[in-house]
Amino acid sequence: MENHNEASTPISLENHQLKAQPFNFNYMAVRSSFNSIQLPFSFCQSNIKTSSSFQSTLYTPSGSSTPGSSHSDLKLSAHRSKARVCAVVSEESSAVVSGAAAGADMFKLTYLEGNSWLWDVNGLKLLVDPILVGNLDFGIPWLYDAAKRILKNFSLSDLPYQIDCLLITQSLDDHCHLKTLRLLSQKYPNLRVIATPNAKALLDPLFSNVIYLEPGQSHEINVAENSSVVIRATAGPVLGPPWQRPESGYIVTSPRDKLSLYYEPHCVYDQTSVEKEQADIVITPVIKQLLPGLTLVSGQEEAVKLAKLLNAKFVVPMKNGDLDARGILSRLIRSQGTVESFKAIMSKELPQVQVLEPTPGEPLDVPPPENLS
Repeated sequence: MENHNEASTPISLENHQLKAQPFNFNYMAVRSSFNSIQLPFSFCQSNIKTSSSFQSTLYTPSGSSTPGSSHSDLKLSAHRSKARVCAVVSEESSAVVSGAAAGADMFKLTYLEGNSWLWDVNGLKLLVDPILVGNLDFGIPWLYDAAKRILKNFSLSDLPYQIDCLLITQSLDDHCHLKTLRLLSQKYPNLRVIATPNAKALLDPLFSNVIYLEPGQSHEINVAENSSVVIRATAGPVLGPPWQRPESGYIVTSPRDKLSLYYEPHCVYDQTSVEKEQADIVITPVIKQLLPGLTLVSGQEEAVKLAKLLNAKFVVPMKNGDLDARGILSRLIRSQGTVESFKAIMSKELPQVQVLEPTPGEPLDVPPPENLS
């Protein structure tokens, strides 16, 4: 497939100012011992200056969900282990439609465990870093093999409506999960994909409508006349040597600019860039995941700092390490902190910010701050 949409005004990485933070860790030794796997760790944080470019495309929101579906359809039962799980988002109900008609922007966020999400932004359906086919094993199950704890049987067939856009933050298997993406490309052959350029070699053989965004570049999706959702890439972690291109985070802005969301699944960010941004909702890991001498995923104080830099109104904590894992690597990884300890720090540092803890499989509605009493 050769008909790919590149973001206009490509950005040269030669102009990026990459500042490596020194630490005593031998990347090549780890990469050799782990064969072909690249583990999700951050070797440096980049200070990237990019020029914005914009793409605009017309989109008509899908409406294939069953009218009148109730919130009870979204509840997950621990006893339905063999039943088809319809826990997620059969709720494109009249409340959402009437809210949009009344001019109220709203994010409906459904956590699918790990790094996976399903977002509804005023009718635009975004599937984020999905793992919906098999386990997460990086192709080396003896080293690491992880399964979801709650949505164990949730699969692509349980997505009850048309997916409008696939969002990929990183090029590694815990974000760009090939077992899932192969089947997803068959089910939705014309699916729009927005992704980090690092995933190009993986996505080009599967999808024909891919937009690769460098940090600072944006893509605009029109959902109605004079109304659009804007997705802008930000700099995420560098997963390799310091000269490697960073992975992505994203800022998603609602059609009327009343609500914005920031997402980066490692809680790794460039402070110089982030402090220039603003996001009402911050989705971030809050529990650290550590290897000896190495932070895989940050959180706790860094997550609080991120919320402060972005002037957030809501923080949605994700527990992307809370999986049933086995293998050699799983015995080396340890967690630091809890959601409760994060909330305690937040109550001291940012008492005005609401922490909205998601339940896997249940939509979490986040209205604009001015709509709160």
